[in-house]
Amino acid sequence: MYSNGFQSYRKTNVITADPKRLVLMCYEDVDKDYEGKATVIKKAQDIINELMCSLDFEKGGSIAGNLESLYNYMTRRIIYADVNRDVGAIDEVIGMFNELKSAWEEAFYGQAKETGLETMGFDEGSREVANCVSV
Repeated sequence: MYSNGFQSYRKTNVITADPKRLVLMCYEDVDKDYEGKATVIKKAQDIINELMCSLDFEKGGSIAGNLESLYNYMTRRIIYADVNRDVGAIDEVIGMFNELKSAWEEAFYGQAKETGLETMGFDEGSREVANCVSV
């Protein structure tokens, strides 16, 4: 009974979200729940695929290319984790999602999280990263 209301609420959030928020929602949707492994792995692959499809190589240039390479690496690690039952590989991908989410929050809203933005090449003046996504 209540799950239908929650599903409607969640659907409305997605439909009414601005494109920047949708990117962040993809990162937030990464689930560390290992129950229902096939569903979780498929969901993670779908999220990565959506993020790859949103890349704008004309505006994003090398940043979009680097993100594409990173998304491909994340996909390979997820497949590796699935085949080899390697929870560490899943944790690695989740860590990458968390760092990327923080970087996008910084790029979109100027809200740096405490997750090594410097290691990803983002500094206070690098807002142009937001251009590599077609939003």
